[in-house]
Amino acid sequence: MFRNASRALAALLVASLSAAPLPAQEPAAEDPPAVASFAEEVGVAWILVPVIVKSKKGYVEGLEREDFQLRVDGRTVAFQDFEQRGEAPWSLVFLQDLSGSMEGSRLEAAREATLWFLEKARPGDEFALATFASGLTAVDVPFTEDTRPLVESIRSWKPWGVTNLHDAVAWLPDISGSSRNVKRAAVLITDGVDNTSRITAPEARDLVRRAELPVYVLGLESGDPFALDKKGEDLYRYADVLNLLATMTGGRYFAVGGPDDLKEACATIAEEMRYQYVLGFDTQATGKAEWRKIQVLVDRKGVQVVARKGFRGTPPAR
Repeated sequence: MFRNASRALAALLVASLSAAPLPAQEPAAEDPPAVASFAEEVGVAWILVPVIVKSKKGYVEGLEREDFQLRVDGRTVAFQDFEQRGEAPWSLVFLQDLSGSMEGSRLEAAREATLWFLEKARPGDEFALATFASGLTAVDVPFTEDTRPLVESIRSWKPWGVTNLHDAVAWLPDISGSSRNVKRAAVLITDGVDNTSRITAPEARDLVRRAELPVYVLGLESGDPFALDKKGEDLYRYADVLNLLATMTGGRYFAVGGPDDLKEACATIAEEMRYQYVLGFDTQATGKAEWRKIQVLVDRKGVQVVARKGFRGTPPAR
């Protein structure tokens, strides 16, 4: 077991590898991105739908465009983009919790996880690294294919301050805005405790969903989101929040209680991204912006289809 406990981008602290060490006095907290108003949501948007297809034998490869049917609010929708190449490169954002509760073996586990992904990198893969603590979210390494600055930054991590989890999650759309690959996701590594955020968990989830960014969560000792106490209430309240973030954005939540859990979680995330199909369609320029349910059907018997649950915006264009 682990022991111990681009609109607003200019407002982010973009730290280079040669940046001076953090001062003893904690920096002022950054305001999180504002939650979009109705007017900001109306307009043409490009919606990406990552899809994973599994059978009893494992991941299903080699499916063609005509094998998929995409429905939005029960209506069949034409999708213009279709990405099926398992070797297609990915863009991966690491969002790392550096608050004081991560000190010790939790932070070592986080290092192990991020380094694992870097060691598995293929040509064309790109990575970005951001960290958060005490109201500050810093982009330590912007997107790059060169893993060396990421490794150097990861090895320099030191825990400090308190946790602004929801505010940091809200920055993910800005941090991931410069990614260039169709396959993209964020990996959030945290113990799940939030005690200083200025926005709520639902507001943060909504911002990330609009960015078309799946979030995979490695919850270090954060527990089972479905476990209940004797009164029938959530036993691990923060696990429930993390699970909702992952599920609603099209990612997955992993409860990590030890080294074996960590290795399995990393391998699963990598496999899912490599075997991922991506469907893309556009929306209308006008219309009511609201939550719309997505359903993906595959013309194969006995398969399980995993895809994002929906999106918030105007109706599909066709």
